Amino acid sequence: MPFVATVSVSTSPDKAPDRIASMFDAIAPRYDLLNRVLSAGIDRRWRARAIRTLALTGGERLLDVCTGTADVALQARAAARVLGVDFAPAMLSIGLRKVRTAGEANRITFARGDAARLPVADRSVDAVTVAFGIRNVQHPEVACLEMARVLRSGGRLAILEFGVPRVPGVSTLYLWYFRHLLPLVGRAVSGHTAAYTYLPASVGTFPPPAAFMDRLREAGFTDVRADSLTLGIVYLYTARKP
Repeated sequence: MPFVATVSVSTSPDKAPDRIASMFDAIAPRYDLLNRVLSAGIDRRWRARAIRTLALTGGERLLDVCTGTADVALQARAAARVLGVDFAPAMLSIGLRKVRTAGEANRITFARGDAARLPVADRSVDAVTVAFGIRNVQHPEVACLEMARVLRSGGRLAILEFGVPRVPGVSTLYLWYFRHLLPLVGRAVSGHTAAYTYLPASVGTFPPPAAFMDRLREAGFTDVRADSLTLGIVYLYTARKP
């Protein structure tokens, strides 16, 4: 049996929407910098891989859930229109500034909203993305149902989320980094004590790949799969609405 590492936590972190939104608002000014530093720049490749799985042809409407500072929205250049939804206004403000700087304001728009109550009409988008946000949703199974609701028949879903490496040695090193070094760097750069303690706790209580795939199937998705990226640090979940 392969070694399976876990991030052990004593209790599930508080994921009340107001608390999570406030936390991300607090770290918003340093969020992009920390993503680059803490992932050694690999996060861009993860997002590009997720977008490629959507097989966009140029005419699609894409919904980016938990859009944050719009990294996925800006990388999804093949989509005709992109709507980014997030409940943290400071993150959206930075995303809007980035979009305007890139000259993409006519193609990329934003709406403040919760993943569990998407401000989008039924069957109105061709693709949905979520990058490192589904674990922050208080009830991810509800968010999965919402994403299925807004997708047109045949629409594609791509979700990136953190995982835990399964390779002995790699998992030990990663867990040390995740539990000890990452919170120290996160606090030093962002000035926020709780946010980068919350990160390992939220990953540790998120369902393992097989269980999350079951949630996607229960929401009505087909062709569900989970691909391990960078030795299992991240999983790319893909699915289709029948």
